[in-house]
Amino acid sequence: MPRLLEAMRSVGSGLELHSTLERICETAAALTGARYAALGVVAEDGDGLDDFVFRGVGTATARRIGRLPDGRKGLLGALIRDPEPVRLADLGEDPRVCGFPEHHPPMRGFLGVPIRVQGEIFGNLYLTEKRGGASFDDEDLDMVRVLATEAGIAIGNARLYEAAQQRERWIDGSVAVTTALLSGGDADDALQVVAEQTRRLSGSAAGIVLLPADEGGLEIVAVSADRPSNALGRVIGPENEIVAELLDGRAVFVEDAAADPRLATGPAGHYGPIMMLPLQSDGRVLGGLVTPRARGERPFTEAERALAVQFASQAALALKMAEAQRDRERLAVFEDRDRIARDLHDLVIQRLFSTGMMLESAQRRSLVPEVRDGVAKAVDALDVTIQEIRTAIFALQQEPSETPAGLRTRVLREITTAAVPLGFTPSYRFVGPVDSVVGDATGKNLIAALREALSNAFRHAGALRIDVVVDATVTLPDGRPGVRLTVADDGVGIPEGGRRSGLRNLRRRAESLGGDSRHGPGIGKDGGGTTVVWQAPH
Repeated sequence: MPRLLEAMRSVGSGLELHSTLERICETAAALTGARYAALGVVAEDGDGLDDFVFRGVGTATARRIGRLPDGRKGLLGALIRDPEPVRLADLGEDPRVCGFPEHHPPMRGFLGVPIRVQGEIFGNLYLTEKRGGASFDDEDLDMVRVLATEAGIAIGNARLYEAAQQRERWIDGSVAVTTALLSGGDADDALQVVAEQTRRLSGSAAGIVLLPADEGGLEIVAVSADRPSNALGRVIGPENEIVAELLDGRAVFVEDAAADPRLATGPAGHYGPIMMLPLQSDGRVLGGLVTPRARGERPFTEAERALAVQFASQAALALKMAEAQRDRERLAVFEDRDRIARDLHDLVIQRLFSTGMMLESAQRRSLVPEVRDGVAKAVDALDVTIQEIRTAIFALQQEPSETPAGLRTRVLREITTAAVPLGFTPSYRFVGPVDSVVGDATGKNLIAALREALSNAFRHAGALRIDVVVDATVTLPDGRPGVRLTVADDGVGIPEGGRRSGLRNLRRRAESLGGDSRHGPGIGKDGGGTTVVWQAPH
């Protein structure tokens, strides 16, 4: 009895589930004198084992044996289907035993007892090879039954604790995503946070964010994975069955992507279990989240699926709020542009025109040739200025959709936009057929890289000069034709220990397309400033 009480105290001394299972095996083996002990956790659907914890078999032996028992056949499968205690003097004499794999240690005596948690079968405790060659007796069975009852309570507590911890992690992840989306920072960075949090919380090999594409279907806009991915910018058409389900607001759960005909031929075919969740708010689908696990990994549990669905709903709400916030900011920008255009037209041009008329009057009255020539030049300069202001007014009154969508035009638009906070217009140069050879995905990421580089030059460099070059004639190190963006400034350069998030964003974008990004000395005196080089295949 003292040994049993000590065993029960030991079993209930922790809250972490896996360590609790290991402690149950160790305690049961010590209590009965068994050389080997194991605990098989029954899968949620009752078909086989979801986990298998063992004691007594060394690491080297376990590695030689290879795969752990799956509980779908043999004696372990029978104990799952008929969860009653089993005591055998010799395993080899039971017809349910289907033999041991190669390198498995010999075992004869066997004792198996089910473990119930809140009335439901959680798994089975297996004990073999009582020391001294004896068989397990009635006393062993009674003690293990009592221990199994205590183990069920301990496992129930551990599962509740683990579920609470898991919910807390998902809530923290939702807060991080909401903060990133509503912070007013770069939208691509915020979506990358969504991908990273999705991957971390779900324990997946990758986290992928998809948003509706202009031509229909869903576009991959953010990827978080162990290795660089070339999936960024890929569009999955609306004819895809899973895309259609996501756009209809239905979650899709797949046990094995390789065995699913909808996924086997696509980029997800080399993964195992996958969750595909719609980003849905108020009946409107804003995109999708994909969380694939590596092939051979365990499927997602019902609890993980429920938490992931709630996380996707929260992310969708934050995405909708961020979209509304950007619309308000865009409206404020348009209103400000209209005001500036009116002021330029009603005030500045009229005053310049009036000044020009006064200069012309003064020119006619002047008798000094040099003065008349100087005034004439000033009047001509005012005429040019008035024309430039009218061009600016026309540009301010245009909607973004009214401008051409060529890469050259988009680059010029970014440079013109950056000129306002910079106080000067960066110089620019194009090399090669930029508009015709650069693809949409590369062009989109090049524009984002240019925006990031110009923003860094304005916010951190204090530059007085910036040179932008877009060269569509370069050959990448691997021999492929590509496009190279170079942004050089004469600012203060990158300080030691300074933030590198912008440079990491540039590198991540390039690597996602199969390119690269680097930085070096700038164009200031003695190499001052920074030069950023970003390149990717056409």
